[in-house]
Amino acid sequence: MQALGQHLAARRLVPPLVGLVGDLALDQQLRELPALRFALERHTPRPCNPVARTRIASGAVQRQAEVYARGVAGTKPLIPTDPRRLEDAARARLTPEAYAYVAGGAGSETTIDANRAAFERQRIVPRVLRDVSARTTSVELFGRMLPAPILMAPVGVLELAHRDADLAVARATAALGVPMIFSNQASVPMETCAAAMGSSPRWFQLYWSKNNDLVASFVRRAEACGCDAIVVTLDTTMLGWRTRDLDLAYLPFLRGKGIAQYTSDPVFRAMLAGEPPAPAATVKRRVTLHSLSALLQMTRAYPGGFVANLRSKAPLGAVQHFVGTYSRTNLTWEDLRFLRERTKLKILLKGILHPDDARRAVDHGMDGVIVSNHGGRQIDGEIASLDALPAIVAEVQGRIPVLLDGGVRGGADVFKAVALGAHAVLVGRPYVYALALAGEDGIRELLRNFIAEFDLTLGLAGLRDPREITTEALAAARS
Repeated sequence: MQALGQHLAARRLVPPLVGLVGDLALDQQLRELPALRFALERHTPRPCNPVARTRIASGAVQRQAEVYARGVAGTKPLIPTDPRRLEDAARARLTPEAYAYVAGGAGSETTIDANRAAFERQRIVPRVLRDVSARTTSVELFGRMLPAPILMAPVGVLELAHRDADLAVARATAALGVPMIFSNQASVPMETCAAAMGSSPRWFQLYWSKNNDLVASFVRRAEACGCDAIVVTLDTTMLGWRTRDLDLAYLPFLRGKGIAQYTSDPVFRAMLAGEPPAPAATVKRRVTLHSLSALLQMTRAYPGGFVANLRSKAPLGAVQHFVGTYSRTNLTWEDLRFLRERTKLKILLKGILHPDDARRAVDHGMDGVIVSNHGGRQIDGEIASLDALPAIVAEVQGRIPVLLDGGVRGGADVFKAVALGAHAVLVGRPYVYALALAGEDGIRELLRNFIAEFDLTLGLAGLRDPREITTEALAAARS
């Protein structure tokens, strides 16, 4: 009787559901209902390319229709659509150390708050009675057509969130054609990620180490991996005063996490044959259960077999060499010539917050800048990225693209950043939370939600194309 009831209910649901969802992929439980399966086979077009199907589903109307249609079968979204609930759900899933590393900022974390407050001060002013029935969210950046003005920011140590780490991000972004910026502090080598991405766009983030041979090696590998650009991160020559990590006395790199780009690099591997650099401070070592646990984590993280690594000094040596070469505090504008002479890839400077630095980036032949305060992780009390954006856009005057990073939590934020002159935005923490909750599928769902909300905001504001978004679409909130 229950099966008969399901069958009859499905027949009543067939017409509205088929009309709502078209060729969208429905939950397997719903597809197994005989009447609905028959109707879908009879009435649904069948595109051969699963990537195309995913892209079709990214628009606001289609995405909402899919969510509500799946709800008929009792299936809710994989991840919360509200960014605050998304973070809360991820916090419950992550270890305390992992959550602190991802969510934490510098000092009392006022810069994180400032990033969000800057977006809240900008209010959207919609225009009505305009035909917005035909819209596009796509933009062109460095000769590539992107599905939306969105890129995945480089985030390190993703193994803290999910075992598939960067590889899950690579697969999810490739399914939608959204560019991924490979992290210098990745948990998976760039070659492995690139192999899973086909022709989908990817960039590489570069932390400039003390060894220029290693810098050159990273760049060569990025070129070989099909990267379109190098993103030089300039605001992390030293780690910020990250109070959550300090209170837990936890830095993942000291456990061999987040150094896969190094341990897979031939120049770095050759460095392991030499003595590691002397530590900056001498700390008396004690053998404890915690230190033994850290050693085991290093052993597991290092490439190769666990037993062989356990007998080797390489895992510990890799951590010591990484700490010794990680970043240069004496990097100057003149050093950019070294990079420019060694690659034809686009070079963007990330961490630009002052108009004069943006002008100097243009003068030194850089191809773009990313306005960023590193998600509030470096300086407590720093200017919000969005607040810094208009002056930098004015200084650059369209000579190079300007991107924004910091505080982006949804499609409406993307709209506001574009209105203030950003060519595109970088999304960071939200996708780490989605990764923690549902792996590759969670990231794919998050990106579809971002694009759908951006599409919806665009249309409800009376616009049809990101190129139509200007400051006229915004008004500063009254205090």
